[in-house]
Amino acid sequence: MKIRQNFELINPTTGEKNNTFSYHTLDDAKSLLTTASLIQKKWKLTSIKYRIKIVEKSMDFFQDNLEAIARDITLQMGKPITQSRNEVRSMLLRAKTMCELAEDALQDITLSKLEGFHRFIRREPIGVVLDIAAWNYPLLIAVNIVVPAILAGNTVAIKHSSITPLCAKHFEDAFKNTLPSEGLVTALILDHATTDAIIRSGMIHHLAFTGSVVGGKKINESASGQCIDVGLELGGKDPAYIREDADLDLTVPNVMDGVFYNAGQSCCSIERIYIHHSKMNEFVDRAVQYMNKLKIGDPLDMATSIGPMAQESGIETIKKQLKDAKSNGANIKYHPGPLPNSRNYILPAILTNVNHNMDVMMKESFGPIVGIMGVDSDEQAIALMNDSPYGLTASVWTNDSQKAIEIGSRLDTGTFFMNRCDYLDPALPWVGVKDSGRGCTLSILGLQQLTRPKSYHLKLQN
Repeated sequence: MKIRQNFELINPTTGEKNNTFSYHTLDDAKSLLTTASLIQKKWKLTSIKYRIKIVEKSMDFFQDNLEAIARDITLQMGKPITQSRNEVRSMLLRAKTMCELAEDALQDITLSKLEGFHRFIRREPIGVVLDIAAWNYPLLIAVNIVVPAILAGNTVAIKHSSITPLCAKHFEDAFKNTLPSEGLVTALILDHATTDAIIRSGMIHHLAFTGSVVGGKKINESASGQCIDVGLELGGKDPAYIREDADLDLTVPNVMDGVFYNAGQSCCSIERIYIHHSKMNEFVDRAVQYMNKLKIGDPLDMATSIGPMAQESGIETIKKQLKDAKSNGANIKYHPGPLPNSRNYILPAILTNVNHNMDVMMKESFGPIVGIMGVDSDEQAIALMNDSPYGLTASVWTNDSQKAIEIGSRLDTGTFFMNRCDYLDPALPWVGVKDSGRGCTLSILGLQQLTRPKSYHLKLQN
């Protein structure tokens, strides 16, 4: 039998070891998935009302242990504790919304009457769902799949990032606490090779991946030999456009929060800003003032608004983008600091005099920096916003809702906002276009995506 390999959780704030975990071997994982498959055959026979009841009770685990779970998030990936608490609360809201939508989303579709026949379409569960979840929002990303999949009659195996494995365990514990049978929700701790082998094993019936474009393409390649659906939620380079009629009192704090929240480590954070020239100077001045007031420090300190980056590799990406931009003429305003004595911190920055020849405007940053460009018109803004390999969200800031809708209809994006950004409404589908992914989560459509249609065609006897 293959020996289990260990890995260490490192606190990004202190560099100290938090915990030691062992990867599951391939045999371990297959055994757990066999159990999940057996449980799913029973679970799919339960009523939707019963599944809702189980999910609601399972979510009580997160509410009852909110402080401990929030602290786990902070110690694993460095998110400020106030934001970690918000993540737990937001996760509970998403679960609640999906429970409210489930009965309508999953009900039978009855066709028009045909003499002598009864015809309907039933949404059948798929089977065992593998959720490969990212570390930056470890609860919110996982719940997008876990709760809809369970409501739809599937079982779920969560393969979380090796940065945040405790979060997968919390989901497993939450459902065991409510329904003490193994296999409804299973935490898998896998290295890349074992993950690849599991995807190719034929034991998975739906695959959901959240992460980088490079990672998504590798996952998609692993799944290509299987007849399974693959949902991909990948990177972003999300733009905001501030029109001439925008209210800067509303716009500045909301856009800049979209830039710097979670140290910019979000697929839908604002990474590009386009602003009408008439508002440029005032917006930049106020944006810099906002940035300079951010408190960089220990994420367990209630006053901290920016903690460490979760990975040193993220800092290296940002440094390269800043160096490239400066060498090509960008002006850079840095947060005045100081930085804590840790290698995982970096100064937030706002860049002007940028263009689309610079990496900072074309490649994902995933950190607390943003480039700002002036534009002369809506047409120019639309062209620049679409000039990207990504298409997750885009926002327009204006007092003219009709004009906003017109602009939104021309943008290549999965979600369009007016006067809002960096937010997921669980009643709306979360969709990526271009290199931002495929498929959708959340909403009625996200529930239905975790089912397959089954036709019932009954000829009645006289």
